[in-house]
Amino acid sequence: MALDHDTMINPPIESLLDRVDSKFTLVTLAARRARNINSYFNQLGDGLGGMIPPQVSSTARKPLSISFQEISEEKIVWTEAPEPEIEVEVEIDLDAEAQAAADAAAAESDD
Repeated sequence: MALDHDTMINPPIESLLDRVDSKFTLVTLAARRARNINSYFNQLGDGLGGMIPPQVSSTARKPLSISFQEISEEKIVWTEAPEPEIEVEVEIDLDAEAQAAADAAAAESDD
């Protein structure tokens, strides 16, 4: 009889990948949140209160494990950033003298 036990990653990687679009996004999101959680625990005695505490009650003491659990329980939600719209307009306005000089240079290079 097989016993149910935790795997290397708890929550399972499959449930975590359902919340994001790729493994890279999962790693980036979890690492950023783990950094925030670590900063929160480091500044507890200072009374600063600038960091957001862990959003789940966890027996895990490691910030990365806590961040994975937050992602699994949808306390941390990934949203895709909108693509920036870039408009490039190139307008060249040559006056009559500059146009004449450009035509003369083109004529000399043809000879």
